[in-house]
Amino acid sequence: MAQAVTREAVSGTPPRAKKRKPFLLDLYSTAVGKKYVMAITGLIGVGFVIVHLIGNLKVYLGAEEIDHYGEFLRELLVPLLPRTVALWLLRLVLIGALALHLHAAYSLTLINRRARPDRYQSPRDYIAANFASRTMRWTGIIVLLFLFYHLADLTWGWFNPDFVRGAVYHNLDESLSQIPVAILYIVANIALGIHLFHGVWSLFQSMGWSNPRFNSWRRGIATAIATLIVVGNCSFPIAVQAGIVQA
Repeated sequence: MAQAVTREAVSGTPPRAKKRKPFLLDLYSTAVGKKYVMAITGLIGVGFVIVHLIGNLKVYLGAEEIDHYGEFLRELLVPLLPRTVALWLLRLVLIGALALHLHAAYSLTLINRRARPDRYQSPRDYIAANFASRTMRWTGIIVLLFLFYHLADLTWGWFNPDFVRGAVYHNLDESLSQIPVAILYIVANIALGIHLFHGVWSLFQSMGWSNPRFNSWRRGIATAIATLIVVGNCSFPIAVQAGIVQA
């Protein structure tokens, strides 16, 4: 005797489609998207440190030149915008880029740990990775802490008892004439150079511009940028200690 087949009631309402995220958020949720963000925000950071160095080199032209440059930054786009507004807009872009860079780096670290929970046991694997890539996390932390100190020292005046607002040359001399501060600046900028070297090198790969034929160019560009920043920024504490820059 055949058994009666029972069927569940079929709803006339189709299942609700899952709402999709906006394209950029959807892309950022992937590892590839986070690598793109790392590369783009890294480019913003590289551009900033190069422009910052070029501006600071005016210290070798004397107090009037570097102080005038500081005032020029505060007067950007005046009278189109009120004084310091353009400067703060640039700062907000840099803050946003830094926040995204840190979040993307942290997220990629978690993704990599989930994909490979066990660390490599072979010493050969450890040696294969170069020094810059192995220390990327630590140089990043050093640079981040130094950035806070640098702002508190020469922008906000928290750590400089003789700080004079707007007197860039004077503040630089007062700060870097202290040997511990000069050493801190040198060590931090060496860490920045190491971070930049690997960052610029890997940036090409993250953006899909990697090709074995161009590896020598990639290494050359990364080396040139890192060397420029380290030599240029380390020259300031050395010049102050040597009496070349003196208020």
